Amino acid sequence: MSASPTPGWQLTTGESVANALSVLQNHRLALTRAGVPGELTLTGGSSIAGLLTKGDIDLHLRVAPDDFAVAITQLPLLYRAALREIWTPTFAVFEQASEPPVGVAVTVVGTEHDVRFVESWKRMRTDEAARHRYNALKADGGDMEEGKSRFFDALVDGTA
Repeated sequence: MSASPTPGWQLTTGESVANALSVLQNHRLALTRAGVPGELTLTGGSSIAGLLTKGDIDLHLRVAPDDFAVAITQLPLLYRAALREIWTPTFAVFEQASEPPVGVAVTVVGTEHDVRFVESWKRMRTDEAARHRYNALKADGGDMEEGKSRFFDALVDGTA
């Protein structure tokens, strides 16, 4: 299956990754000003050149266990709570309807979701074959969230 861009999708470039890093810096500053604890990093398709994306920016906020409640209380000052049905006591999702759209996944450091985010994107940065599979998954369409979930599980457990 070809990983060429389909309608609504684009391949990230060095320039678009640089732009995403600029967005990251702006959000880090905003979180600091709002008193939101944690380490904010760039993740997702916008973080690596050559990946298919819709142009949104995915950020990952890693917090200490004692800071999770503080973070999810402060984040609504800047973002809208999203996907509440998948939240857990150590994982939450927020979004900002900006241009480009920004999503923030909040995880407690060392928990299942945190390890999954960190390890899968670490591997994506170094594994060209994984990046090709990721693009093919996005180009194929279908139930993307379920497919991406299986793909990232396999990246982390070493079966991909």
